[in-house]
Amino acid sequence: MTHLWKTDHMIAAMAGRPVGAMPEGVGGISIDSRDIAPGDAFFAIKGDRVDGHDYANVAAANGAGVLVVSETKLPALGRINAPMIVVQDVLEAMERLGRAARARARARIIAVTGSVGKTTTKEMLRHVLSACGRVHYSPASFNNHWGVPLTLARLPEDADYGIFEIGMNHPDEIRPLVKMVRPHVAIITTIAAAHLGNFSGIEEIAAAKAEIFEGVTDDGHVLINRDNDQFEFLERAATACGIADIHSFGAHVKADFRLVDYQSEGEAATFWAVIGGRTIEVALRAPGRHIAENAVAVLAACSLAGADLDRVVAAFGSVAAARGRGERLRLGAADGVFTVIDESYNANPASMRAAIALLDAARPGEGGRKIAVLGDMREMGDHSAALHAGLSVPLKQSGVTDIWLAGEDMAHLRDALGSDKETVYFSTSDELSAYAVGNVRPGDVLMVKSSNGTGFGRIVAALTANYPAADAV
Repeated sequence: MTHLWKTDHMIAAMAGRPVGAMPEGVGGISIDSRDIAPGDAFFAIKGDRVDGHDYANVAAANGAGVLVVSETKLPALGRINAPMIVVQDVLEAMERLGRAARARARARIIAVTGSVGKTTTKEMLRHVLSACGRVHYSPASFNNHWGVPLTLARLPEDADYGIFEIGMNHPDEIRPLVKMVRPHVAIITTIAAAHLGNFSGIEEIAAAKAEIFEGVTDDGHVLINRDNDQFEFLERAATACGIADIHSFGAHVKADFRLVDYQSEGEAATFWAVIGGRTIEVALRAPGRHIAENAVAVLAACSLAGADLDRVVAAFGSVAAARGRGERLRLGAADGVFTVIDESYNANPASMRAAIALLDAARPGEGGRKIAVLGDMREMGDHSAALHAGLSVPLKQSGVTDIWLAGEDMAHLRDALGSDKETVYFSTSDELSAYAVGNVRPGDVLMVKSSNGTGFGRIVAALTANYPAADAV
């Protein structure tokens, strides 16, 4: 077995105490007893709802090579016949291991944050840099206080690139994480009204995102969206952190990495960008100008990381949108086909407007409609009513024909729309799900978008359960 970590190196990095006959090394690291692979290390982290120590026996039964456990929990684990590394605090031990992984790594490290687009940007980086070398990256949205150190601790010593997503919904969350990651390139995709209920205003959100600058390496680079109103604030913040290499991206004429043109055609798009004085044409399988804007940041980061841009550009041709983040599903109905654009993973005012623009540019089939299926945007605080009602402006200006809504906050949008659009409203996503299944028809394009946790993913699931997949997009 190839070892991710030698056990003695783990023990030293975590200041742990070995109990039992230690294996030579471990092949991986897990905090979930259900998906552990034989020979992995299981870290028994205590979370808000679940204590990993309660599942240490399951991890051992599933083949864990070693258990990392807390000193205070050791007496209760006496019957488990597995080697253990005993530490004072398991999460802190994983953080220590993450720092050790970063110290030994040869990889070029890229960190991504932003109010909108950070996961899409991270996934594009993962995909295109895979054409240039071995890439380690944050799976799913492992972007918080346990996801970042876990991903860092899993960083192989011989990786060529490391891609980390760093999220936050309060001040002081990014700061400790980026100081572990220490990126060579840090990207802020954009600043928008996400988690606004936890902040005094957009400037405070910008300040929290700017914490990413505090961990950039001495010779590192930062990339800031030149089209965003907070650009100058972020530029000053980066300068205050002593960063010399501050770069901008976007459509702005002064952007260092500039989007000069964008065209979409059905389910595909092409954009042109100036990267290092060179105009590059890039084909995308994921339409949407906001996707192209993030792709320019990806090109810029790849250039700054020293990747082969020709390989990167070629790899963009096979980039596809992920489930819940713009994935397109073609489903058969009666004698035709309809399309679902699955944006059900998350939502805030900026991403809602981008999704509405994406739907507006879509091409329904004969007799089909452009249908916006929208649910509540979470964590908007006292601004929620105004922000939901404000979505009526881009919707009224668009060619969207029908608007299907659900959720307490979406009642404000319903009222703001009035009779200007064909609108239906339900209190719950399950009611809307049943309506969608019964009222979709061939030629329709449905864009499903809401904050995660509102149940809008079940609308997509219901549609795919009731209608067979048509030809691949």
